[in-house]
Amino acid sequence: MNSSEYIEVTVKIDPFTEENAEIAEAMIAELPYDSFVAGESDLKCYIQKELYDRRAMRLILSGLPFSTSFNAVPVPFRNWNAEWESSFKPIVVGKSVTVKQMDDNSQPRTRYNIRLRPEMAFGTGHHDTTYMMLESVLEYPDNVKERVVMDMGCGTAVLGILAAKMGAKKVFAIDIDAVAAQSAFDNAHINRVGRKVEAYCGDASRLQLGKYDMLLANIHRNIIIMDLRTYSMSLKAGGVLLLSGFFDDDVPDVRAEAEKCGLQFIGRKSKGGWACLHFRRPGAFPISEIQNVRV
Repeated sequence: MNSSEYIEVTVKIDPFTEENAEIAEAMIAELPYDSFVAGESDLKCYIQKELYDRRAMRLILSGLPFSTSFNAVPVPFRNWNAEWESSFKPIVVGKSVTVKQMDDNSQPRTRYNIRLRPEMAFGTGHHDTTYMMLESVLEYPDNVKERVVMDMGCGTAVLGILAAKMGAKKVFAIDIDAVAAQSAFDNAHINRVGRKVEAYCGDASRLQLGKYDMLLANIHRNIIIMDLRTYSMSLKAGGVLLLSGFFDDDVPDVRAEAEKCGLQFIGRKSKGGWACLHFRRPGAFPISEIQNVRV
């Protein structure tokens, strides 16, 4: 966090279920909230004091398909990174990737080992969407090795760092949150791929930095649908687009828009009600389709 003054917004959800909490979090994440903690009957959301907008929160919650109420209180400074490190459990993805906190030496080594200092940025691999995206990047080595990769909405840049470790020639990491962009830069250097990874603060307009052999976007459904044409135009012929951050129920809408933008559907994953879709921009690069996977 880059400020000592924060607001804690407690959102009461009725009926409270894990799925409803995830839906609420996904919608509220459109606002500049730094982190979320789900309780037994509510969702706590944290935002810098100067960015808090009560009316914006009320508007977001009014669009949810269940009852909500909320209250906001100021919170004192806390060492968020120390708290994260004390509760962080390493994960292993596909027996090939280990994601752990920066100073953790307890886990056995896998082929790709990623150490993170998140600085409140999203993307440690614990969420189903990030886990599926990490799995998916591993499935397309030909679009990564000696090629150019874009990690859009990068968060910690865990996806971009994996691509760099897999031999990408260049990785661009972009996030609309300045804290996340700084986190991506720091984590790239912690993992000794800082020369390959360039981190920027911005939105999809930044994609004009170049053309990409792989584009990764683990973002909210509405943002993905809005930016799909830009994603498609930014891919090289044969380039792969991996998308997540939305629910299984959202797949028809996301797929329809992607195909409208000229992208070819080649695969799907599902985990915990969340979806991950694979597309390719038609072209000369050989297509190696994967089977639809249900996790």
